[in-house]
Amino acid sequence: MSAVRKQPRDYVIRLLASPGEVPRQAWNELLAAQDLPTPFMRHEYLAALHDSASATVASGWQPSFVTLWRGDALQAACAFYLKAHSYGEYVFDWAWANAYEQHGLDYYPKGLVAVPFTPVPGSRLLARDESSRRALVQALVTLCRSNQLSSLHLLFLSDADAAACEEAQLMARHTVQFHWLNQGWRDFDAFLASLAQDKRKKIRQERRKVAEAGVTFRALRGEAIGGADWEFFYRCYERTYREHGNPPYLRHEFFRRMARDLAAHWVLFVAQRGGRDIACSLVALSDEGAAPQAAYGRYWGALERVDCLHFEACYYQPLQWCMAHGVQRFEGGAQGEHKMARALMPVKTQSAHWLAHPSFADAVERFLEREGAGIAHYMEHLEGRSPFRRDAG
Repeated sequence: MSAVRKQPRDYVIRLLASPGEVPRQAWNELLAAQDLPTPFMRHEYLAALHDSASATVASGWQPSFVTLWRGDALQAACAFYLKAHSYGEYVFDWAWANAYEQHGLDYYPKGLVAVPFTPVPGSRLLARDESSRRALVQALVTLCRSNQLSSLHLLFLSDADAAACEEAQLMARHTVQFHWLNQGWRDFDAFLASLAQDKRKKIRQERRKVAEAGVTFRALRGEAIGGADWEFFYRCYERTYREHGNPPYLRHEFFRRMARDLAAHWVLFVAQRGGRDIACSLVALSDEGAAPQAAYGRYWGALERVDCLHFEACYYQPLQWCMAHGVQRFEGGAQGEHKMARALMPVKTQSAHWLAHPSFADAVERFLEREGAGIAHYMEHLEGRSPFRRDAG
């Protein structure tokens, strides 16, 4: 891809072909200064995606890290990918691609700013200040224009990112996820007491089924997750994907890198029955300290079938752990209205889009206006179905 050499205020832009070419310390320091840093934007995480061949040209993700420099100082940066498909993104633009195809136009390749396979809201446009963030957005649009890409998509943005994109007149889009917010419950029973009777009864029934099946859990954090535990996790993770007829997105080597480079950001919940490990779920943590602000439900898998085991492993055990460790937020991942029954409430996520073709840009803008109104009505509908007791609080 061709590179833009200069930007206002004497920025120099360098396009780097892999995370390995980006200075790790400078990237992570820039990330730490953002409004919504997550472990998924850490240099180690992105490098593991690339080095494990999980997100590479061969899998349809051509990385080109966009960096803005003033002298030797990194001023702004983002993970940019040239995409040959729309898999692994979770903000769906298949209809846009089909419309291009029907009119004899190429939608792919397109430009994408996102974390591959990771629908977690967070800072994407890393910048020292707002002027650098605006310059980064301008550089991205110029890059897409100069390489004749159909479009640019920035997914699961922080508020600061969304504001910079809005100022650059990119089109805003919203989707819905479900997050749990800690209201200061001292334990799981106190949490249950805040729920409506039918929701409380259902959760107790589901947990009872797992307990009566003889399943127990242990939670392992950071360095306590041993090599054998990581190997067991991958067996479960891979099995679940292949049972649905697909190979897993993330390669074995990716998780080996997580164990080596980012172990402190993970908690593994392991289900055991009859002396055998039978299932597990892997949860990421926002911080390495004693009381992380957020936890992110990411991956799960099972070698044996037990009724309601998925709910226990992926929701109830992590929520119980969050309450015990003072974690303020648990994010349940993409989609899933059923999560409301477990007290994960709807929140809007943000993305921004630019299309090169004026007529298609106009059509998409009209579509997003209609979709946005639908999202607003959907949020109102969901908020009217709160799982909490009406007299709670």
